[in-house]
Amino acid sequence: MPNLSDVITALEEVYPPQWAESWDAVGLVCGDPQAEVSRVLFAVDPVQAVVDEAVEWGADLVVTHHPLYLRGTTSVAATTFKGRVVHTLITNGIALHVAHTNADHADPGVSDALAEAVGLRVTGPLVPDPTDPLGRRGTGRIGLLEPPLPLSAFAAQVAAGLPATAAGVRVSGDPNRLVSRVAVCGGSGDSLFADVRAAGVDAYVTADLRHHPASEAAEAAPVALIDAAHWATEWPWLALAERALRGAADERGWALETKVSHRVTDPWTAHAPMSFTA
Repeated sequence: MPNLSDVITALEEVYPPQWAESWDAVGLVCGDPQAEVSRVLFAVDPVQAVVDEAVEWGADLVVTHHPLYLRGTTSVAATTFKGRVVHTLITNGIALHVAHTNADHADPGVSDALAEAVGLRVTGPLVPDPTDPLGRRGTGRIGLLEPPLPLSAFAAQVAAGLPATAAGVRVSGDPNRLVSRVAVCGGSGDSLFADVRAAGVDAYVTADLRHHPASEAAEAAPVALIDAAHWATEWPWLALAERALRGAADERGWALETKVSHRVTDPWTAHAPMSFTA
């Protein structure tokens, strides 16, 4: 059975912390490096429901995509919901490790998993990492939809390929437009509109699109927009990360159980339909 430090080393071989953005908070949040690890739970958000699932399953380590403390803190008192998460983890001997933008930039990474989930064949990064001589790492991905589909059909394929959320999938563009070349970015992606236009794609799949950036992007170029829930666009990566760790465990002869959390931690819990005619 491996120690926590061994498992973290294996994870950081796949998602090196130096690939993270300078503002990010990745790596080990809590846990004893010498503690033994036999069960690892993968989840998007380090929220109480996920931690409770880890306790119930008997996990020794939780690996999440989103950081618990992105902007730092001066207290982990259980009087706050984040402090309660920390106390629950430590009380039950569970470690927490974060792979965020280092997993976004990896090859394969978060956007590769998103592209696969929505039926695309990845051809390269949307914004290449200049430090990668192979040109495969970077932010977002560009993929081919084979065969091409009308936007309405592709949007339905995206909705079917991602885990269901209350908000569903929003679409901007001519529903009959044929879609062949697609950009994707797991998580918030409206900062990449200039790169999307430069890539010459027919559609862009991402999350958290705000009114003004989306409106301006739709006016600037005929690129269809498909906006899914942030949690849903990043959840497919969990299986990819799980496979990577299981591969490392098999190579090292570790007896390690892994599990992907299916708890929907998207903050939106209901959707009230409105009468609408395009």
